[in-house]
Amino acid sequence: MKQSLQLKIGQQLTMTPQLQQAIKLLQLSTLDLQQEIQQALESNPMLEVNEESEADSPAKEGDKQAELVDLSQPNEKPTNKEADSTAADADSDWAENNIPDDLPVDTNWDDVYTNNSPSSNGSSASGDNDYNFDANNSAEESLQDHLYWQLNLTRLSDLDRAVAMAIVDAVDNNGRLTQTPEDILSGFSEEYPELELDEVVAVLHRVQQFDPPGVAAADLQECLMIQLNQLSPDTPWLKEAKLVTTRHLALLGNRDYAQLMRRSKLKETQLQAALVLIQSLSPNPGETITSSQTEYIVPDVFVKKIKGRWTVELNPDTAPKLSINSTYASMVKRADNSSDNNYLRDNLQEARWFLKSLQSRNETLMKVATRIVEHQRGFLDYGDEAMKPLVLHDIAEAVEMHESTISRVTTQKYMHTPRGIFELKYFFSSHVSTDSGGECSSTAIRALIKKLIAAENTKKPLSDSKITALLGEQGIKVARRTIAKYRESLNIPPSNERKRLV
Repeated sequence: MKQSLQLKIGQQLTMTPQLQQAIKLLQLSTLDLQQEIQQALESNPMLEVNEESEADSPAKEGDKQAELVDLSQPNEKPTNKEADSTAADADSDWAENNIPDDLPVDTNWDDVYTNNSPSSNGSSASGDNDYNFDANNSAEESLQDHLYWQLNLTRLSDLDRAVAMAIVDAVDNNGRLTQTPEDILSGFSEEYPELELDEVVAVLHRVQQFDPPGVAAADLQECLMIQLNQLSPDTPWLKEAKLVTTRHLALLGNRDYAQLMRRSKLKETQLQAALVLIQSLSPNPGETITSSQTEYIVPDVFVKKIKGRWTVELNPDTAPKLSINSTYASMVKRADNSSDNNYLRDNLQEARWFLKSLQSRNETLMKVATRIVEHQRGFLDYGDEAMKPLVLHDIAEAVEMHESTISRVTTQKYMHTPRGIFELKYFFSSHVSTDSGGECSSTAIRALIKKLIAAENTKKPLSDSKITALLGEQGIKVARRTIAKYRESLNIPPSNERKRLV
């Protein structure tokens, strides 16, 4: 083959380590950002936590990162001139590094950068004990632990205790028995051939008397009957509730009340009273014992209404105030190329880049949050029904950034509003057309569906077609299948399952 040289002209984006760090910090959640800051403090001696009070701090306004924005002037962009001037004075000796004031973190990240953010469940090598306080200091009791505790207080023979332990092991988190007595018996056939099925059933009945009521039942009917049998005999409508549960539970599940009254020979008032008693029972008794770990959400921005105007403010508690250690920074000598001086110089430059990355993250978050609040003032004033259609492209154009940047900024970032805490992505939704030629947000349509169903007659619930017609009367054109999709996303069952007698 003949060798030759060819020249090609092309464009390629090179990701510097500083730019990668800025992008990484931008997409981190609050908890992950705190871990990243803790790691930086432990690895870089040039960084320190500024423990000065805000009243004594000369850079108070610069540290707040333009946290208060007046939305009465939507075209005004938040600036941080004082912070920039302070940083320029502190870095005057290092002007040759040419570090820009604004980091160019906006780009199409999917094409050039892939990063897995550190998990808050313990991926960090340090600081886990501080950030997982609840996980390390709380002892959650499982359903099996609760049953074993009661079993230890029960007087049983060694064989019966072994059978009882096998039964407890076969109970799932909902409190339902996952094995039949025959399966449990077969597990003891080799070690205890004299064990009989009647004895296993007797031990099972003993375990079924444990707390919570209804535990170790094979199915829903047995679970409800165990709870009914544990009630006092003089409980009102107990007999009728047992009748419905033992003989007509399928009709009750299908909400065929007419057929249920005809077969049970109960009047409507009697059936209503029996259903009230049945509805007071727990179909999954294990849920009362099994507790899930509490997850805390720290809002990144606060939205308040001050003097009739909505304002956006960064949460000052999401990250500690960092600064460069002046003592160590003064030890750096420009003309010294020793290993100690190079170590201090490298850490000083990394510390300055880290602080600028944090500043860039806060400014970008403020820009996006401010535009979202400016667009969704109706939601803040009137609720979900006033939510306007909004897509990533709209905010990207407003702040002059790429849509992928907006997507990462709004992921796992939360806004505290007078109506609750919402993820920034909550304010984005598609739209449908109205008769007047306008647009209606899908979030607003979901709120209307929820409102209509909440006010419906439970004896004659609204069908999807009826909801479509009611929205059409309000000028909102929505197909029936769209209503069904929105209803399912709200975990609202269809009309035949919403029918109630009481």
